Amino acid sequence: MFALYLKEVRSFLNSVVGYVFLTIFLMSCWLFNWMLDSSMNILDRGQADLSPFFNSAPYVFLILIPAITMRSIAEERRTGTIELLFTRPISDLGILLAKYFAGLTLLLLSVIPTLTYYISLYYLGKPVGNIDTGSTITSYMGLLLLGAAFVAIGIFSSALSSSQIVSFILAIAICYFFYDGLALLGTYAQFGNLDIFLQYLTLNYHYDSIKKGVIDASDIVFNVSFIILFLSASLFALKTLKK
Repeated sequence: MFALYLKEVRSFLNSVVGYVFLTIFLMSCWLFNWMLDSSMNILDRGQADLSPFFNSAPYVFLILIPAITMRSIAEERRTGTIELLFTRPISDLGILLAKYFAGLTLLLLSVIPTLTYYISLYYLGKPVGNIDTGSTITSYMGLLLLGAAFVAIGIFSSALSSSQIVSFILAIAICYFFYDGLALLGTYAQFGNLDIFLQYLTLNYHYDSIKKGVIDASDIVFNVSFIILFLSASLFALKTLKK
């Protein structure tokens, strides 16, 4: 399992496409949060607050994470190497987890450089250090949990098709649906008491809750359950490929 995990990480890092998407993510965050004149510009707010970054990052993730995960299983299916994986002394769950943890590693590598935002605001604040560190830490935790859920969706989408493009588009659609789509349905007030329930089922609802600086067990349980659900669906799809 560990050897497969390393292979996945190296494969991405040795790919020009991988660096292109990581660069796009970091450049997008830098432009929207520091350079462009918009409501998301951190400097224009006049306060040491990273909330514009945490509000915009999930939408960048909607593109970045499907790009990271689209080849994980789809490429194995296209080239036929998935059959070789099935003959190795590793379980289907081991194959799935190796690819999932590789996706998480790449997610972490893309987020780590953004810590420079916190360092910059820490020293730009008057007085120095005038930033809510606790809220920033919980917001990063929420962002990583959200990213982990998107990775699970990306792996699932990659298991459904041998085409990376199809997997990419499908992952974006599913990620958006569970991040914002259900919440939009709930705001139309067409489902009676189900409106609030639909909003509760969105990843955005729990991400916003964590961003407030308070870690609620229900938010953690929801995200972990969501990840397990999609990994289970991915495992089922992987098993059907063996038949």
